[in-house]
Amino acid sequence: MTAKRQDTFAYAPRGLSRDEAARYIGVGVTKFDEMVSDRRMPKPKRVDGRVVWDRISLDAAFSDLPSDGENLIDSILNGRGLHA
Repeated sequence: MTAKRQDTFAYAPRGLSRDEAARYIGVGVTKFDEMVSDRRMPKPKRVDGRVVWDRISLDAAFSDLPSDGENLIDSILNGRGLHA
C-alpha cells in the first residue's frame, strides 16, 4: 500500500493569478486592476495564455506605496536599514 501524497504548497507560489495577487496585497480585484493601470502595481507576465503576477514584484511595488508611517521591513527593502 502506498501513502497518498498531499498536493499542497509548503511555500508561497512565485506566480499569482489576478485574484490571488489582489488578495496578496489586501485589495479587491477592481482596486488591483486600477493599481495595475496606474502603475502602482506591476503588469503581469504572460505564460502562454495565462497572465501571472510575480509575487516578488508585488512585494517591491507594495513597499513603494506611501504609508502613514514607515515600518522596519519597508525601510530594509528600500535600503534605508535600521537607522533611517
